[in-house]
Amino acid sequence: MSAPTRLLVLGIDAASPELLDGWVGDGTLPNLRALAARGIVGRTRGVEGFQIGSTWPSLYTGTDPSHHGVHYLVQLVPGSYQLRYSATGDFVRGDPFWRTLSNAGRRVAVLDVPLSRLDPTLDGVHVVEWGGHDSVYGFQSAPADLGPDLASRYGTHPLGGSCDAIRRSADDYGAFLDRLELGVTKKLAWTKELLARGGWDLFLQVFTEAHCTGHQCWHLHDATHPGHDPAIASALGDPLRRIYRSIDAAVGQLIAAAGNDTPVVVFSAHGMSHWYGAQFLLESILVRLGCTVPLAGPPARSGGVRRLARTAWRALPPSVRGPINSVRERLAAAESTTARPPTLSVDAARSLCFPLNNGLAVGGIRLNLIGREPEGRLHPGAEADAFVEKLTTDLLSIGDERTGRSLVRFVTRTAGRYSGPLLDHLPDLLVEWSDDVPTGSTALNAGRGAMVRARSAKIGVIEGANDYTRTGEHRPGGWFVAAVPGGAHGSLGREVSLLDLAPTFTRLLGVEMACQGRAVRELIHPDE
Repeated sequence: MSAPTRLLVLGIDAASPELLDGWVGDGTLPNLRALAARGIVGRTRGVEGFQIGSTWPSLYTGTDPSHHGVHYLVQLVPGSYQLRYSATGDFVRGDPFWRTLSNAGRRVAVLDVPLSRLDPTLDGVHVVEWGGHDSVYGFQSAPADLGPDLASRYGTHPLGGSCDAIRRSADDYGAFLDRLELGVTKKLAWTKELLARGGWDLFLQVFTEAHCTGHQCWHLHDATHPGHDPAIASALGDPLRRIYRSIDAAVGQLIAAAGNDTPVVVFSAHGMSHWYGAQFLLESILVRLGCTVPLAGPPARSGGVRRLARTAWRALPPSVRGPINSVRERLAAAESTTARPPTLSVDAARSLCFPLNNGLAVGGIRLNLIGREPEGRLHPGAEADAFVEKLTTDLLSIGDERTGRSLVRFVTRTAGRYSGPLLDHLPDLLVEWSDDVPTGSTALNAGRGAMVRARSAKIGVIEGANDYTRTGEHRPGGWFVAAVPGGAHGSLGREVSLLDLAPTFTRLLGVEMACQGRAVRELIHPDE
């Protein structure tokens, strides 16, 4: 008989900590409730400012983005004005914790961890993107014959490689949720098969279905969201509750299959709540403030074409844009990292600063520094500091006509939060939008709440509508429950860093990991 699994780790990708706590507490999630009763529940502090693209790389390397170098799926090539897909080339610098364990002679099963690259040299099995929200590599496995075998007997994920789409009716959303539930069921089946092989030191699986549900269905869960449709919500019930319960049932079966004496950690690396902000206005705001120069003349490159197309698109009323969005999103979902990377949509060389994609909750700004950028305009030091101070004041003074309060919550220098060797791979400034009110979408509920009007003495009035169909957006905080023999019980009285999870997992298997995080002492030495 094979040896039992020594550590079972299960992820519920992008599940809301608040919903998990509430539904564990009232018994909606009975298996997580049972696990919490014999273990400890806690919250994690995420990578502030980079919770979109950096969460998973930071979790599995135990380092922040200034050390592993990833903040988004499309990033600036340092020392240039060119963009590249971050999943190509080096991608994440630093070893994932499963590589540390494998190097130490531990046998590992690593399954469907988002934003991770296949490692065929692991002692064990590795499955990438059988079902993932952010599919950048496609379904792969090591050993190589494992993937085709799983696909032949279980198929691929019923939802495919992307969950973004226009959905208008209860039937549309019902079919979407049915596919997500079927995905959980299929994933559970092949995961149990691999778990039953036994002999695992680490067995790790991530359920990404909660991630898709949160992005696509938050407005049906949250009656205050401008896209909320009472008729659809009444017909379907709460989509998040349904998918969380499906995952909870799968978690219960995997815990039972591993054995009640097996140490178990279940976690959500980052959270979810309503979609918010006005990232779609950032470029126009920077142009109006005079610090970013738009492209002039007939654009020769794709970025300029995109900018002209975007200007014409935004001139259309929301009622016209909504129905067309389905076509646009299907085309966007078809793009892959094998396509030519996009280009900057502004004249970065002539600008004092320019926007960088960093997700939609927190915008990124790159300073055009002399000595770092090819045609820098700002001297590092006093000149750049004075520019940042003025720009920060200007951004914070912009009002949101929906609330009468500031549209921007914080403007932060990245170097004030992070100091690693790959700091120059990140935006210099982080613009965190206010989440006082949710932002609607032109694709839902006749565009209610999609229009944002920004106003200040410097910019006048800039308005635009959100065309993105996602109604849920990430929050940096995460959640975990752990039941470890000899470990602490109850509620953890402090917040731990997301970076602390990886070294905790390795320490539970007797291996030290070199990283920024520190093992959670309540799980390793509960009496300290």
